[in-house]
Amino acid sequence: MRPGLIALQLALVFLCARAVAATVEATVLTSAGRPVEDAAVVVESVAGSAPKGQRTVTIEQRDREFIPYVSIVETGTMVEFPNRDAFKHHIYSFSSPKIFEIKLYAGKPVLPVLFDKPGEVALGCNIHDWMEAYVLVVNTPYFARTDATGHAVLRNVPVGHYRLRVWHPREVGKWTLRDIEIRPGTAPTKLALVTDIHARQSKPKPPVDSDKY
Repeated sequence: MRPGLIALQLALVFLCARAVAATVEATVLTSAGRPVEDAAVVVESVAGSAPKGQRTVTIEQRDREFIPYVSIVETGTMVEFPNRDAFKHHIYSFSSPKIFEIKLYAGKPVLPVLFDKPGEVALGCNIHDWMEAYVLVVNTPYFARTDATGHAVLRNVPVGHYRLRVWHPREVGKWTLRDIEIRPGTAPTKLALVTDIHARQSKPKPPVDSDKY
């Protein structure tokens, strides 16, 4: 096959892919107009969508904090919990979608943790009480987390009818919902969404020198 013909075929495939998928841009604000950081923006097919293949993501412990504060993963994702600190952590969750613990450890645990059920999972450290983080497990590959400006971008969302959900661990009330439709050849779908959250309560963090682990 001639190189020019190959390039033409690749271009056609790219154009067809663009025609059947689109970008969703969401800005999440409080009712007072302030941006909401770390909100999960999730797009779920009304017809239902099967989870994709297994992935692995990382939630670190660094400077006696979980990083990131909020993670969004697809059902069936493996999560690694490397400890980047010079002392040990003991992480756990009592949330029903994933009850587990990794007892006092340094470095990287031998095995990642499988998050195999959808739902909201709160994480803590049994040694450092102020440490907290959240994992939202969803049955869709289309999601994003808002940045400091409250903005999130979801790319390559196929044509179809969807329910857009916004979630935050400190959200006041239930999920924020919006029905959307992705049509062939449409420009990016831009949405402004409003949800109110409770202020994050700061917990005292002792000096590093006082850490016995």
